[in-house]
Amino acid sequence: MYDFAVVGVGPAGARFARRAAAAGHDVVALEKGEIGTPLACSGHVSTDIWEYVPDAAESELRQNRVRGARFHVGGPGSRSYPFYKREAVSNVIDRVELDRTLAECAREAGADVREGHTVTGIEERDDRVVLEVSVAGRDGDDGGTATGATGSVGTETIEARMVAGCDGPVSRVRRSLGMPEPGETLHGVLAFDDAPDDGDFVDVHLTAPRFFAWRIPRGDAGVEYGLAAPPGEDVTELFDALTDAYDVETDRFCSGAIPIGPPDTVTSDRAFLIGDAAAQTKPFTGGGILYGMTAADVAADRIDPAEPATLADYEAGWRAELATEIRLGKLIRACYSLPEPVQRVGLRALSGEIGVHMDRPSSFFSRKQLRRLLS
Repeated sequence: MYDFAVVGVGPAGARFARRAAAAGHDVVALEKGEIGTPLACSGHVSTDIWEYVPDAAESELRQNRVRGARFHVGGPGSRSYPFYKREAVSNVIDRVELDRTLAECAREAGADVREGHTVTGIEERDDRVVLEVSVAGRDGDDGGTATGATGSVGTETIEARMVAGCDGPVSRVRRSLGMPEPGETLHGVLAFDDAPDDGDFVDVHLTAPRFFAWRIPRGDAGVEYGLAAPPGEDVTELFDALTDAYDVETDRFCSGAIPIGPPDTVTSDRAFLIGDAAAQTKPFTGGGILYGMTAADVAADRIDPAEPATLADYEAGWRAELATEIRLGKLIRACYSLPEPVQRVGLRALSGEIGVHMDRPSSFFSRKQLRRLLS
């Protein structure tokens, strides 16, 4: 029996598997398909990402450096309000390779990372969790840890003392065990233009209802266009309007759910959620890589698989790390729905050189930033 079964090997799952295995726990990590695919997330991340990957991976993963953002109340061609730093404030990375790199770190730490393993059922018992798993393989393969799976070839039962649900916005772990849902789920879409662009500003358009659209230069990899909006909005129509205004044709179209607002609890008797499954995301951008890996570290430090009572320590710990940032992030997002004249006044007053961190809204209210605004 394993100490931990990790369902989902994105950044949060891979990080927890790595940390737990390095601490001496017996860990199995299950990904339903090929790690990193299908792509459903933006590759725009804070520079803190390099703290979580080997030094040698940085040059392979990074596609572009970003110094700031131009905010627009309207579409392309409308007046922009720049926010910037003199040094890189964020990076654009190869998102698929990030997942693969983090998964390899988990393997090297001793975790049993398996691709082509889809969890179809979960049962909590007094002393363990039992997972029913569908195992996929390649043509001519008899299952196992196949990559590039083409179909189901068998089933497997896996037992562990605890299960970590790191399986995204529509988490099977969360729903199978009747755990509460996130407060809100947005619909996000993105696609790519192959024309190289090494610009050092992203463009943010406050045109999508209650959220925004974006354009991100990815160096030689081209340009990423994206948009997110609440359920009920026609995101495809909104996205087409964005790319038409930029006069570009995009391909590799993909979409996904973006959970906003963690529920009151992300633990049960022998299960806990991390990352998007727990809605540990930034309310003002929808990104969750850094928040998910922060929570993964808390889980690895505080949860003892032989002591279910330590799940309460995880609940308290990750909220102590992230609750303030999430609360302040909600305040920033509320500004997206202000009347356009108010948005323009605010952006004009606040634009310029900034001293903030893109993942930490609290930095916007820091003494350093307030002094800059007053000056």
